[in-house]
Amino acid sequence: MSASKKAALTVTTAAAVAALLPLLAAGPALAAPGPDKKEDKQPKPPAVMSTVGGTQLGRPGTQVQLGAGAPVLPKELSARSWIVADAETGDVLASHNAHWRLAPASTLKMLFADTVLPKFPKTQTHLVDPRELAGIGSGSSLVGVKEKQSYTVHDLWMGVFLRSGNDAVHVLSEMNGGIGKTVQDMNAHAAELQALDTHAVSPDGYDAPGQVSSAYDLTLIARSGMQKADFREYAATVRAKFPGEQKKGKKRESFEIQNTNRLLTGDFGIAPYKGIAGVKNGNTTHAGATFTGVAERNGKVLLVTVMNPSSKESHAVYKETQRLFDWGFAAAGKVTPVGELVPPKSARTDSSASGTAPGPGKNKPGGAVKASAASGRSGGIATALAVAGGAVVLLAGAAFLVNRRWPLPDLVRRRPQGPGPDVNP
Repeated sequence: MSASKKAALTVTTAAAVAALLPLLAAGPALAAPGPDKKEDKQPKPPAVMSTVGGTQLGRPGTQVQLGAGAPVLPKELSARSWIVADAETGDVLASHNAHWRLAPASTLKMLFADTVLPKFPKTQTHLVDPRELAGIGSGSSLVGVKEKQSYTVHDLWMGVFLRSGNDAVHVLSEMNGGIGKTVQDMNAHAAELQALDTHAVSPDGYDAPGQVSSAYDLTLIARSGMQKADFREYAATVRAKFPGEQKKGKKRESFEIQNTNRLLTGDFGIAPYKGIAGVKNGNTTHAGATFTGVAERNGKVLLVTVMNPSSKESHAVYKETQRLFDWGFAAAGKVTPVGELVPPKSARTDSSASGTAPGPGKNKPGGAVKASAASGRSGGIATALAVAGGAVVLLAGAAFLVNRRWPLPDLVRRRPQGPGPDVNP
């Protein structure tokens, strides 16, 4: 090859390399995810979380141990945190960032109710002082409590559970000695339940700095609440009458309120969930959508908590809860538990406290006595009626006997006589 041709080839090659250099330099940047990618915007769970209930529950990500014949977890799950647990045995069947401390929204009202509900008889009447309605957060959900009007404690709790009424919460808090004392009581009760991820700042769950809970804790709290007959009744009630304003010379009228739990009532695009019997939903700007539910199917009672789904599908928090309930009922007995719901600190750990030994099958490690479901019963409202109708047998009378776990009362199904409190014609 002549010298002139070699020189021309060298120049051409150099020019080609020079032209490619900008593209080669840009290659890695083009391939790498940009700062505006959706996955980079999502917050990450802490690398280290609480291990209450088991070491696996403190690990970030999904925790599940599938056995033979167990269905895989649903794919359509976008929540930052969720948990599926057996309400009676306490076994955690699966979880995802179970101890991630997140804003709870109105699911925190479960802790408020579990703390304050036992303090006042439902028949007690209270005249609302205007000061009791002060300090309610802007945009709060309200049931319609009016100053200088009288309400029974039963009315106020219906307002809390059905309409998530922050006005009813504030009135009950003032009856309990004030907002500050109530929050203090709630935090003390959370500590007693070993719900150690939880810190209450407001009794109603309204967004506040430092107010957090977790899917694990909300499930513990719901399980504690479901020990109480009144809690079960309110949580299972679909609709009720709430007192209107008393006008001089006229009979006091009432108006209907309906539960905002869409798995209990249904809504456009979502049907009531078969076997649902509560518990509480929430939604705020900071917390997103949150929900804890309890449902029964074929004698199995499950608790599911879902916190802050990122999915844009309508009713995402309820639909993801449905999927987890469906999975849990299908997977029961086919998975190795990844942890457990711990008992309260004060729970008894032997049968001696009652003076009688538990009968066969009672309070054995791994589960409570199984309830026998009445044949032919199906559907969420039927179960809600059975629960709300007080069809509950407490283990060993009024006391809970505990071995390794803290069981729920057996849910004995019976066909209610006439309309229950969730029908309210």
